[in-house]
Amino acid sequence: MAYVNQDIDLWLPSSRKELEKRGWGSVDVILFSGDAYVDHPSFGAAVIGRVLEAEGLKVAIVPQPNWQDDLRDFKKLGKPNMFFAVTAGSMDSMVNHYTANKRKRSNDSYTPGGKPGYRPDYATITYSKIIRELYPEVPLVIGGIEASLRRVTHYDYWSDKLMPGILADSGADLLFCGMAEKSIVEFVKLLQKGVPIAKLTTIPQTAFIKPVNEDYATKPGWEELELASHEECLADKRKFARNFMHVEEESNKVQACKLVQKAGNRQIVINPPWPPYSEKEIDRVYDLPYTRLPHPRYHNKEAIPAYEMIRHSINIHRGCFGGCTFCTISAHQGKFVASRSEKSILKEVEKVTRMPDFKGYISDLGGPSANMYKMKGIHQEVCDKCKRPSCIFPSVCKNLDTNHKPMTSLYKKVRSHPKVKKAFIGSGIRYDLILEKTGREEVDEKNMDYLREVIKNHVSGRLKVAPEHTSDEVLKFMRKPSFDLFKQLYHEFKKINNEENLGQQLVPYFISSHPGSRTENMAELAIETKKLDFRLEQVQDFTPTPMTLATVTFYSGYHPYTMQKVYSAKGKQEKLNQRQFFFWYKNEYRRSIINELKAKNREDLVVKLFAKGK
Repeated sequence: MAYVNQDIDLWLPSSRKELEKRGWGSVDVILFSGDAYVDHPSFGAAVIGRVLEAEGLKVAIVPQPNWQDDLRDFKKLGKPNMFFAVTAGSMDSMVNHYTANKRKRSNDSYTPGGKPGYRPDYATITYSKIIRELYPEVPLVIGGIEASLRRVTHYDYWSDKLMPGILADSGADLLFCGMAEKSIVEFVKLLQKGVPIAKLTTIPQTAFIKPVNEDYATKPGWEELELASHEECLADKRKFARNFMHVEEESNKVQACKLVQKAGNRQIVINPPWPPYSEKEIDRVYDLPYTRLPHPRYHNKEAIPAYEMIRHSINIHRGCFGGCTFCTISAHQGKFVASRSEKSILKEVEKVTRMPDFKGYISDLGGPSANMYKMKGIHQEVCDKCKRPSCIFPSVCKNLDTNHKPMTSLYKKVRSHPKVKKAFIGSGIRYDLILEKTGREEVDEKNMDYLREVIKNHVSGRLKVAPEHTSDEVLKFMRKPSFDLFKQLYHEFKKINNEENLGQQLVPYFISSHPGSRTENMAELAIETKKLDFRLEQVQDFTPTPMTLATVTFYSGYHPYTMQKVYSAKGKQEKLNQRQFFFWYKNEYRRSIINELKAKNREDLVVKLFAKGK
């Protein structure tokens, strides 16, 4: 698809020619990214670039540099006046490259035409080593999801080994953990005051590496928690598992400890996170002058699939207090939700409606989870003392205000815009927040109003939700509600469809091979979904990714909190044996499923699954 070719000066420069056009002899910051450059608030490199620009800096972005030739992409803009910044992009490069079965993917959604091969494996480390070798004297910082989730010793599924915190291998001076806008602004202000980068050790939500015996400045009041060292993790899987519990708890506390982990004769120090963003702070990020378009360098090139998905979408909040064991959102964005103001959101809606290709449809009005907008603790002092990794598991916290009224109000305002034909809710909905009985009659009523509003006005024929499994045992491990609650949603969905004379589908998502899931659990999943007359299509095999509880358990064999042993399907055949149960209704899987269950003496499950009728 040809993107509209506007004035190139509306984007941050990405070439020497663009610098000369602006009359810039040099730039303050050069940002390298594994993604194509799309100037949209869903792309992290664009956000950081715009935030730095708003601080008065001259910023350039080098998207998808070639790391295999004479390295001209790393040299073309010369040295920055202040620092280099590196991100692998919007995904961990290894997740981007490989399937759950470790097969090379044939596409990359963040590249024109979806073409693979435009970023290296372990992109953050690869880019950083090149920059460090070419410009050893220039400060170098790293960030983004790959760097953030590899901040301490972590299991790398693709090499099947534990790797040290990414600062050890990358050679970077500083790591920005999670959403980095506040941290990088603080960093820039201190650099501008002349503070050497080696002395910048008090910025919240950053990590740095120092020799074990070297003193460094820290903030008064920051308590220190020492993790098991990298070497201890290599020697004892239980210590590695326990480390995760501490990292997760401290990442989700308002008053967190500083974490320290030794690796050889050095130590990685991770400073506590910032408090959750205020409405004013998050509005400022989203109100920056994004063009919402790919850089003109991609004009007349094939479409960028990831951009096509989000070009007319609007993010209304950040963070997720679900704490699902297989998800990295809370580890990167935090469990506390930061919501934009209605004014800021409606301003962006207006901007989207003025895009030349806008046909009246907003593809998504949501966030990490669709229905957490404006939700927070009723009494902040309770939240200040909390260290639960999830605000809604094993039950919804009584201190959490789950009133969906602000969302319903926002949705109505968006769909009343004269140029908006429909605003879809494409993000996943946490139905446990909707169906939870709060004991406050008005809130419960508003929550059901929200469900009707979504089903009636914001679904494109199919409402996607993620029960993930049917086994209460597995769901408990996942930190997900009982499948009985999904059944309740199923009946409410059918009821509202009948009352509103709609013909919509409910589409559930499920995961196979998740730690704790056995063959029998998958057979029961097939039986339960058969009873509801589902033919599953939205399914995936569990992929271990850094810094999730499920991945730590997959590698170590232990639950980080209870230290109890947990089974995981690991071999390729074990994984395929679980996955086949999603497709029990296909003839090619029938014999294999029957043999698998008979081998486990579970002929009873064979009868239930293949008996005629529901």
